[in-house]
Amino acid sequence: MTQASSSTQLNSSIGGKKNVYHWNFLDKQYQVVYETVGAGNPVLLLPAFSTVSSRTEMKGIANILATHYEVTVLDWLGFGESQCPPVDYNPTLFQHLLGDFVKYVFNNSIIIIAAGHASGYALKFVQDNPDIISQLILIAPTWQGPLRVMGLPDGVRNGVKNLVRSPLIGQGLYYLNTNPSFLHLMYKRHVYVDEIKLTPEFIAQKHQITSKEGARYAPAAFVTGAIDPVADREEFLQLLDSISIPVLIILVENAPPKSKAEMEAMAELQQVQTVRLGGTLGIYEESPEAVTEAIENFLEY
Repeated sequence: MTQASSSTQLNSSIGGKKNVYHWNFLDKQYQVVYETVGAGNPVLLLPAFSTVSSRTEMKGIANILATHYEVTVLDWLGFGESQCPPVDYNPTLFQHLLGDFVKYVFNNSIIIIAAGHASGYALKFVQDNPDIISQLILIAPTWQGPLRVMGLPDGVRNGVKNLVRSPLIGQGLYYLNTNPSFLHLMYKRHVYVDEIKLTPEFIAQKHQITSKEGARYAPAAFVTGAIDPVADREEFLQLLDSISIPVLIILVENAPPKSKAEMEAMAELQQVQTVRLGGTLGIYEESPEAVTEAIENFLEY
């Protein structure tokens, strides 16, 4: 189903073959890590953007689906194990990356499963390539970065992004927002429902993701809304409404109020199928069995 990468096979973190896609963009080459597990019809899993975004968050879903599908998961440029260059992270960059990656890896039509902020990018890709995607699943879909959700104006958010990108002050600000105690607080408030799962080992693994050289650049763009795939709710809903293929939205009942309001607006569209699960923004990692059951029921329908 997929083309073999010419890179050396590395030790896998979700149980499959880990490869490096050498992506050429604006006359420069970047390394994007991806992993494939299982056999069958191809599925592309797109992790949510976050300060600790990593394909390993999709491990539970990937391994369950791998019993019947060939599942590919990538680390977005600037996140996870992919290269973290100090580039201008913006929607155009990620839209090009997704389009080029799909063309490089897949030969047949595919199923896309996108979490969180990646949902808007998946929708735009489907809109531009309706014959390539057979079905689309959006897990706890969102489109606003945290500071936009808080209502901060464009100028303030852009200023914060530039500060975090700066050499000394930026490193300090980034540290304050990625130290283990802060990560635990954020997971407890917005990402996981069961605090017992937020063990010191779990938080340490998340903190390790933030410690990579250059790791602050892409998360700064996410937090400040610089990589929001759309400008407002209306644009997102118009995008979703334009899709003709089957779409499933997994709506999480315990999401923060503003995020849940966006999901409820999406669920009102007639052509969208909706499943409601108890959980919040990190449900794809916290409850992969329940999420995958909903996915499989939709795919088999």
